[in-house]
Amino acid sequence: MSNPSEPSRHVTAVKFVVAGGFGVGKTTFVGAISEIEPLRTEAAMTDVATGVDDASAVATKTSTTVAMDFGRLTVDRRLVMYLFGAPGQERFTFMWDDLVTGALGAVVLVDTRRFDECFNAVDYFERRRIPFVIGVNQFAGGRHYRTADVRDALGLAETVPVLDCDARLRSSCRDVLLELLQLILRIKTAG
Repeated sequence: MSNPSEPSRHVTAVKFVVAGGFGVGKTTFVGAISEIEPLRTEAAMTDVATGVDDASAVATKTSTTVAMDFGRLTVDRRLVMYLFGAPGQERFTFMWDDLVTGALGAVVLVDTRRFDECFNAVDYFERRRIPFVIGVNQFAGGRHYRTADVRDALGLAETVPVLDCDARLRSSCRDVLLELLQLILRIKTAG
């Protein structure tokens, strides 16, 4: 039985999707920030995918997400984030509709060596009016662009936050998720 003098401990769970093209760091992002061992649905990349998946820019990649990644982050006693990493290959985007059901927002990761890999994700969230932020994942050998140049290259509205990030670093992933939370709060407050 609860004690009437104790404050309510209602926990709010929020769902976010981490999306982007093939090999942009979605699995790494979810793994870096998750407080639990993330669920990964990885499969080895084989010769069968040659000609289907362009792995030329990610030559060291040996596996790929075929369904989703899942992680959890407890922000405080009252807020828990559930993170769902979407598969990046176009042939798996049919699963995105199920993954985004109930999601409050999304992170779209971008690899500046391959801007074209994120166009589908940006279009997807814009069409569905799901708030999203852009995380420009910094890769060795990738060129660093000014935020305004990234915004122009992707045709983004000024209201879409664009942040540099390193998907390997928990603190960087945290900053991107905090920006997404702030965006959602601004939208809810204005609406």
